[in-house]
Amino acid sequence: MIRVLIVDDEAPARDKLRRWIGAHADIAIAGEAADGLAAAAAIESLKPDAVFLDIQMPGLSGLEVAAQLESDAAPLLVFVTAYDEHAIRAFDLNAVDYLLKPYDRDRLEKSLHRLRERSGAPRMTSAVQIARAQTRSSERLLVPCGERLELIEAAGIHWLEADDNYVHVHTAAARYLVRRTLADLLAQLGEQRFVRIHKSTAVNLAEVASLSPLFKGDHEVRLRSGEVLRLSRRFKDSLFDRMRG
Repeated sequence: MIRVLIVDDEAPARDKLRRWIGAHADIAIAGEAADGLAAAAAIESLKPDAVFLDIQMPGLSGLEVAAQLESDAAPLLVFVTAYDEHAIRAFDLNAVDYLLKPYDRDRLEKSLHRLRERSGAPRMTSAVQIARAQTRSSERLLVPCGERLELIEAAGIHWLEADDNYVHVHTAAARYLVRRTLADLLAQLGEQRFVRIHKSTAVNLAEVASLSPLFKGDHEVRLRSGEVLRLSRRFKDSLFDRMRG
């Protein structure tokens, strides 16, 4: 059984997918979402096998939703869009398929066939990784806030602290707990802004105020907020190079 999430900001489009997909006994509809934030929350909570994801949505586009997902745990993606075929080729996102609006039932059947083939096959290069390269997702990050998700600006993040498979995201106003690995989060946010100073810590370069030597090559990193962090000698050269650059 393949569990599918339907994401589209237009109710008639969701209705059509629900009716046509619902006719297949081997595919179950796990849920629906009408915008990007709701889609990201549903993917996290429902953990569908695949998502029919509209590209053009207000607030957070389908590409931005894809870019926010964890690469290794992301569902298969079928993008639904009104873009023409030439524009679609430019995305080159390695999605399972693209449904170009308006599509008919036969075209959906082809998408479902491709979905069945990919669901049992080894994963290729993640559509998530490619979506990150196609969007400015590194400028924003989805974080949990109570029972909902919200977007915060990456520039406002002071430092990141790994905690097993979670990361504490520290800002001036709050601390958020994100279920991601530090390596995957840094891959999304980009090396142009953040740098590791410890195996479990990364800082926003713009927030570094001063460095003080400790012992055996370690240093103390003081942020503009007054927060003091440890720089291990393993990451010292990388940080110094970035600060000189």
